[in-house]
Order: sequence, then C-alpha cells, then structure tokens
Amino acid sequence: MYYRGSAAAVIVYDITKQDSFHTLKKWVKELKEHGPENIVMAIAGNKCDLSDIREVPLKDAKEYAESIGAVVVETSAKNAINIEELFQGITPYMFWSPFPSISPRQAGGADGSGQ
Repeated sequence: MYYRGSAAAVIVYDITKQDSFHTLKKWVKELKEHGPENIVMAIAGNKCDLSDIREVPLKDAKEYAESIGAVVVETSAKNAINIEELFQGITPYMFWSPFPSISPRQAGGADGSGQ
C-alpha cells in the first residue's frame, strides 16, 4: 500500500465476502500505524449490486466506520453505483480543518452516512 503524503484513502471490501471485511480491518490498522496522521478514510463496500448474496451487513460496516472516523459508502464498480458519491463524501473532509494538527476524525467530522 502506498500512502505517503496522501490526503485520503479508500479501503474497499466485498460485501459478499466476510473475509474481505476482516482484511479491510487489517489495512486500516496498517494505515493508522504507518500512514499520515490526518488522512481521511473512506470504506467502500463494493458489489452492492449483489446484495441478495450479502455476507457483510451494512450495519456492521457503518458501526466500524464510525469507530474509526471513516465515511462508508456501498458501491458497485461494475454498475457505477455510488462511485461519485464516495468521492463527494470524502472531499469536504480533505481540506476541512484550518489547523493541520486536527483531523476530521479527531473532530468527529465523519458520520459514516456516505452522504
């Protein structure tokens, strides 16, 4: 993972595979330990077009996103669902704070709604 100097990170998991959600948590840990202090994080639950075979409840993703101060959006790369909304959801937080030492996460800026 390359994150040096990044303003934001989008970490993606597959809503049809619980294992991918567990792996996402490992990537978040890596990012928190080695990434920029004020990085804005978004969690993208991909394959929302396959919700009939969902293994990861949206509630679980929202709760986790809230616990780490991330935005969460369910997307479908295949059908171009919520891709633009994902980036619109993180953009306001990327340049939110006039004080470099205060991140949106520390200030409670990400509500996890994806909106």
